[in-house]
Formats: sequence, structure tokens, C-alpha cells
Amino acid sequence: MCAKIHYISPNIYCCGAGTAADTEKTTDILSSNLAIFSLNSGRNPRMVMAANILQDMLYRYHGSIGANLILGGVDCTGNHLYKVGPWGSVDTTSYMAMGSGDLAAMGILEDRFKPDMEMEEAKELVRAAIQSGIMNDLGSGNNIDICVITGKGVDYIRPFQESQYKDNRITKYKYRPGTTPVLREKVTPLKLEVVHERVHKMDTS
Repeated sequence: MCAKIHYISPNIYCCGAGTAADTEKTTDILSSNLAIFSLNSGRNPRMVMAANILQDMLYRYHGSIGANLILGGVDCTGNHLYKVGPWGSVDTTSYMAMGSGDLAAMGILEDRFKPDMEMEEAKELVRAAIQSGIMNDLGSGNNIDICVITGKGVDYIRPFQESQYKDNRITKYKYRPGTTPVLREKVTPLKLEVVHERVHKMDTS
């Protein structure tokens, strides 16, 4: 099962939706760049720096990288939340959702969010929003992970809750061999020849 929450730096984590390989590679590149910055400067990176790197990287490929990312973290200026789309668009709000189940999740967030929530109340809100996305979308996975980032550290809870939803089949759909007769069968082998091949190397600078 692929993780939806990716480590970026000790004070920043990133939630990814879209093509799993693209989100994994993109967050790995971002994490490497910020690690070099931390080694050279001796301090944790700022959130706006991480958002700018992602923005430049994704805009360069004009949507070809299927990565929808939400950056969350705490730096010397406070706590921040950034949404970065596959075309390099950046937005920042108090709450956000991305992915195929985002409409159902945003409905819960818009209805229940309020400023200065208690920790457990905020966790329950996030749990309910993700659960709504899972139950109303076939591509949103089945488990709920939560990452709490504060000035004191990170609490990455995986899984926070495993989905208990199971649907029962009305009847059995397993048929005995020979139930459907094969009237005719013809096998034609395919001959493939590579005429031209071109490989583009991904720019990771």
C-alpha cells in the first residue's frame, strides 16, 4: 500500500494525490534539495521555499507530472499550508483537499472547520473528511493516516483508522467450468517490431 503522506524535512511533510510514481519522485527531489539547504545553512527550511521549489518544478513540465500536492509544516514564521497543482499553481488557506475524493472531503471541512480548534477535535475533523472521500470515491484508498506537525515535533499516525466498510454480495458469481460453451477459438500471434525509440531524461536540477 503506497503512502499518501511523504517526509520532506523534519518540519515539513507533504500529502500527494495523482500518479503515485510522480508524487513519490517529486517529493523525493524536493526533500533532497531541502536537505542540501539544511546542511549548508544549519537550519530548517521555510515553507515558502518548499512551495517555490515545487512550483518551479511542476510548471516546467506544464502538467505532464501528475502530482497534486499539499505541503504542511511549521517554520520560524509560524504554521503554513500550501496547495500546489500539477501546473505549478499555488494556493494557501486554512484547510484544503486534493484528489479524486476532494469534493466529499471539502464538504465536511467547510461545514465543521473553525479557527483555534482543540487537537482531538481537529483530528476528528480530518478523519471525518478523509472517511467521506473514501466512501464516496473508488480511487481514494481505504485507510486513514494523519500527520500532526507542531513546533515541538511531528506525530505521524499510520494508520489512524482502518476502513471498516465492507459490502456483501447478494449472490455468488462463481460459475462452474463449462457453463458458457466456447463455440470457436482462433489464436493469431502478433509480430512486433520497434521502428523508432526516443527516451527523454527527466530534469532533476
